[in-house]
Amino acid sequence: MTVERQHQPPTENAEQESGPERLCAVTRQCLDPKQLIRFVLSPDGIVVPDLERRLPGRGVWVGCDRKLVERAVATKVFAKSLKTKAEAPQDLPERVDALIVKRVGATLSLANKAGLAVAGFEKVFATLEKTTVAAVLHGTDAAADGRAKLDRKYQAIQGSRGVPAPIVDVLTIAQMSLAIGRGSVVHAALTPGGLSDRFLEEAERLSRYRGFATEVADDFSEVFEG
Repeated sequence: MTVERQHQPPTENAEQESGPERLCAVTRQCLDPKQLIRFVLSPDGIVVPDLERRLPGRGVWVGCDRKLVERAVATKVFAKSLKTKAEAPQDLPERVDALIVKRVGATLSLANKAGLAVAGFEKVFATLEKTTVAAVLHGTDAAADGRAKLDRKYQAIQGSRGVPAPIVDVLTIAQMSLAIGRGSVVHAALTPGGLSDRFLEEAERLSRYRGFATEVADDFSEVFEG
């Protein structure tokens, strides 16, 4: 992942949309856009998240952290940055979380349709033994014993190869089941491929937003760079 760097505050005209980095409107740090969430105003003056960073209009960038979005809403950062009336819904932090979850689930669904996903404890265990696995997935509400057995095997295999072992637990069992299109998906695995990389990126963003990025970001970055 890109290392955060503290900069001198840029000028007002340069702080929003120019250059390879963007200014967090809350912390005043310049960061890689991947570490931020862009917000824009809807035609009726409502603040909406722009997760793909493609919506028209001047953007306000906030660090990808729920607590920072909460602070932005509470301190009216959006109106101050845009210098116009901007209504930020009180449930904006929850809306952002839900949208990222939707993207994670949608990417997992695409990976499954591309043949990159296997689901079920036994199938995941067998897959670990016979082929390369890009990530092991668990429902957030999965039992600890099943998780531990798969994690130990996965970490041992990856450790013997000198490569990271990304373990993702950002979706519930119900959310994983919906994405993969079968009942009660508690455990799953992804084999290598572009959609698996995309899933890891989206999962890392959700982890970062929920405050867990320090535990998983390093493994994810090694997968992307290696």
